[in-house]
Amino acid sequence: MTQIIQMQPQDEFTGYYLLKECEVKQTNATPAKDYMDIVLCDASGQISAKYWDVTQTDKETFFPMGLVKVRGLVQTYRDKLQVKIQRIRKATDEDGINIADFVRAAPIRPVDLIHAIKQSAASIGHADIKAIVDFCTAKVEDKLMHYPAAKTHHHAYFAGLAYHMTRMLELGEFVCKQRPFLNADLIKAGIILHDIAKPEEMTAQLGIVSDYSVRGKLIGHIALASGWIVEAAIHHGIPLDSEPVLALQHVVLAHHNLGEWGSPVQPQMAEAVALHLIDSLDAKLQMVEDALDTTPESEPWTPMLRGLENKAIYRTNL
Repeated sequence: MTQIIQMQPQDEFTGYYLLKECEVKQTNATPAKDYMDIVLCDASGQISAKYWDVTQTDKETFFPMGLVKVRGLVQTYRDKLQVKIQRIRKATDEDGINIADFVRAAPIRPVDLIHAIKQSAASIGHADIKAIVDFCTAKVEDKLMHYPAAKTHHHAYFAGLAYHMTRMLELGEFVCKQRPFLNADLIKAGIILHDIAKPEEMTAQLGIVSDYSVRGKLIGHIALASGWIVEAAIHHGIPLDSEPVLALQHVVLAHHNLGEWGSPVQPQMAEAVALHLIDSLDAKLQMVEDALDTTPESEPWTPMLRGLENKAIYRTNL
């Protein structure tokens, strides 16, 4: 079976893929005809596809997050690869394929990622900070095993959120050793809590986000996490105006740095500055790594990355 990352212009192929997105649209012709705007994906990446002249039966058959068998032709449209679907059908049990094999996932087992996060939380020495972290993580512990960190930008795959946290904790440990004036407990707690409400913000299945929840659209993960910190403090009888509560709220509320990026406040504590930079470093390097991993090695440039000011990344051959 042809993996998506292996596809080249004019390739004809037949294989099984996950129908990540599927939307019925109409052509501009007169009379207008229905077609399907599709995104196919497998563990190696994703590609846009068009299925022309769809029938009513097709519209009642194909939906996102279903496995399909596709025969298609790879074409180039506006300098990007695109598949013209010639035939498509739903996969059946007789095909003997597992949907998990078609989903991109973190390179480390989810159980190991959760173990690393729990170990870091257990090492927090400040009792109030640790109690708040434990309370908040308990709210989403089951979802941390599989949730992505974002819909598109970075770590947007199975267990991506836990992978993001774990990589940030590794960076945070290094930064705290290099800059011992930073409060290591607050850095660790901020890393664990900064995106802890992402599972409440997004609706996801198998690491693929289909939409943002009502709470996600109206409140967002930053404000939700700040509210959970207050809830945890009330639960444990910790004064809301105490230093640990205010500090945790601040590092979470400021971690996007600017208002236009979603932060209600800007970093005004050393640990808040550090958390923002650690988050940005991990997210942006992951964008680059993911783009290189999902771009064929024959291509010297990745597609433009929106999270990097729409810059493409050049693949060096050193």
